[in-house]
Amino acid sequence: MTPDDASSTVAAPAAIGGAAREQLKAFVARIERLEEDKKAVADDMKEVYAEAKAMGFDTKILRKVISIRKMDSHDRAEQEALLEVYLGAVGE
Repeated sequence: MTPDDASSTVAAPAAIGGAAREQLKAFVARIERLEEDKKAVADDMKEVYAEAKAMGFDTKILRKVISIRKMDSHDRAEQEALLEVYLGAVGE
């Protein structure tokens, strides 16, 4: 790809009108703020898991509990039934 090829596929800043440019900037700013919020929440969750681990709880199991609680009851029952079938099939 030559420099000329690249310039033909990328819109020049002037190609985006004033209103669209402002909307784009607003979207980028919102996404950046949300990314910061997401990182803060992830850091908070990491801290809570560390606290639970310090109290003697198994964080792997705690994560599984959280995962299971997110499921609706039908999906959970179906998954448990399939687990029993599979374990039975392999002799467990």
